Amino acid sequence: MADAGRLAKASKGTRSDLLVAVGVIAVVMMMVIPLPAFVLDALLAANLVLSLLIILIVLYTRNALEFSVFPTLLLIVTVFGLALNVSSTRLILSQGSEFEGRIIRAFATFVVGASGLEGYVIGFIIFFIIIAVQFIVITKGSTRVAEVAARFTLDSLPGKQMAIEAEYNSGLITEEEATTKKNNLQRETDFYGAMDGASKFIQGNVKVGILITVINIIGGFIVGMTIHGESWQVAVDTYISLTIGDGLVTQLPALLISTSTGIIVTRAISDASFGLDISRQFSNQPRPYIIAAGFLAVLAVLPGFPWYILFPLSAMLGGLSLSLRRKKQASEEDEKLKEVSEREKGPAVEMSPVVPLDPLSLELGYGLIPLVDKDHGAELLDRITRIRREAALDLGLVVPRIRIIDNMRLEPSEYCFKIRGVEVGRGRVKMSHYLAINPGGIDEKITGEPARDPAFGLPATWITEENREKAEQLGYTVVDPPSIVATHLTEIIKAHAAEILGRQEVQAILDALKSDYPAVVEEVTKTLTVGEIQKVLQGLLMEQVSIRNMVIILETLADFGTVSKDLGFLIEKVRQGLGRQICLQYADEGKTLKVLTLAPPLEQKIIDSRSETARGFIAALEPAQQRQWITALINSVKMVQDQGHTPIILCSEAARSLVKSSSIREIPHLVVISVPEVAAEINIESLGEIRLEE
Repeated sequence: MADAGRLAKASKGTRSDLLVAVGVIAVVMMMVIPLPAFVLDALLAANLVLSLLIILIVLYTRNALEFSVFPTLLLIVTVFGLALNVSSTRLILSQGSEFEGRIIRAFATFVVGASGLEGYVIGFIIFFIIIAVQFIVITKGSTRVAEVAARFTLDSLPGKQMAIEAEYNSGLITEEEATTKKNNLQRETDFYGAMDGASKFIQGNVKVGILITVINIIGGFIVGMTIHGESWQVAVDTYISLTIGDGLVTQLPALLISTSTGIIVTRAISDASFGLDISRQFSNQPRPYIIAAGFLAVLAVLPGFPWYILFPLSAMLGGLSLSLRRKKQASEEDEKLKEVSEREKGPAVEMSPVVPLDPLSLELGYGLIPLVDKDHGAELLDRITRIRREAALDLGLVVPRIRIIDNMRLEPSEYCFKIRGVEVGRGRVKMSHYLAINPGGIDEKITGEPARDPAFGLPATWITEENREKAEQLGYTVVDPPSIVATHLTEIIKAHAAEILGRQEVQAILDALKSDYPAVVEEVTKTLTVGEIQKVLQGLLMEQVSIRNMVIILETLADFGTVSKDLGFLIEKVRQGLGRQICLQYADEGKTLKVLTLAPPLEQKIIDSRSETARGFIAALEPAQQRQWITALINSVKMVQDQGHTPIILCSEAARSLVKSSSIREIPHLVVISVPEVAAEINIESLGEIRLEE
């Protein structure tokens, strides 16, 4: 059904494109190919109806973007009107007094309203008044408005884009809403830029209309009297009359189009049509109507004024003022009753039974507000956006919107991160200073205030701009305040990714995959609940395993979910399914994994100490053995780190989770891999064996 709908939509779009293309080519060909009189009548009527539809659509449009095709349509309609001018001129000059165009003759007689010389003079006056109104009033004004609107729209573009970014980073709008707002902003800029040039079409059309009129009269006299052999009287009656009718029947649609141009460029963005806005805004105040009614009543009393017209108008305006006054009073009374009712209900009724907590929030002391202030560049907001994207790419976790708020309880230079209202990290930043971090091995001290890096706890020093270059030459890592907060946020997300991933986020992942992988999602949801899938994903994220490859994860869960519902078992099987990904995450360029192994007696002791708890199986070694095990592990890890390698433990599948659980408190970032996780193309290099001292 969906494919059929898309095909139907594509077919409809193709037909529309073909129809427009044929129409544009036909308009151009009209200037070359002679048209019969009845075809010309049909096209003149179509031109009049089209211009009428355009002005009605403009009046009912709430903002310019709803009719963004208008600039291009303006060009096509202008060319269409000129093509009709050329076609009608050809027929009038070739047929003379035998011209059969009924619409042009009807306009020539109906609009003029008189015969003979008087009719010609009246017709010319009406024609030139219409042209003057278009050229001097409507077209000139709308052109100026279009120029100003285009300039101001372009000048305000950076500020509006920054405002959208700030709303998105603060969590007020979603990513889709931010994209839609940016697209609409770009379309608005493009529209007013196009209108700045398109309004020149109307000016040119008016000038060409005057030129065509003069040419038709002169050419008519020449053709009629020299070629057709008509008398001077017949030539005047024929060509002046038809020229007036032709000018009026083509300039009337042009007048409607130019009026539409003026309306659409002066129309502010609103939530209603032009007519509804007029109705609302003209009915806000009753006082102007009573003043106008009094003015008309005074005029009616003065001698010479038509009192029989002015008195009824005065009475109508007075009645309208009275009606609006009553409506306003009733509205004010309703508002007062509503306020009293809300006060009587009290605050307990207004409060929601659930107080929402932000999934992830950043609270700033008032001294750090410039970091997110768009007037100061709002550099931190851009970094937060990049961090969320990097987390999605590295961990496969779409981090929820980070709400940024100021907290007066914090020190001016302090900030803290909270997950669902609970603090998970805190730091201090000195504005206009840099943090020089000693990566290790630098003995020379640098002048400044001693501190520690908030993200990693490394010794550091706050320095000023003057000492920045010296610190970099000595080998210090120098970072600015936005980088400090951004790095800390990155580490918070990595360390607490499992807490950020909730059931609702897992359900959103399944819903997104369902359109492309319906069989996988359906099979795994029949076997496991959303909560069980969440626990498996959290188990992966706790050990920094990316869940981006959700298809393999769900397929593995579908394979083994029927075998056992034990979460530890399922996590191990999923890790094995992601074995190549996990190994390549820690292997060097030659696909070699440098690891530490466990002595068989030690590994067996850890397996034998396996004990079940509410959170799964853990290693429960005796206190003395636990101390020996941790001491041996710390010594081996330090040896590997001194060699410049990441400490990785390789053990059996049965021991992997137990080794991790027994060491997570002392060495939280220790990487533990089981033998089945090692892909075939990965080379293993042992850096040593961990054993207990006797």
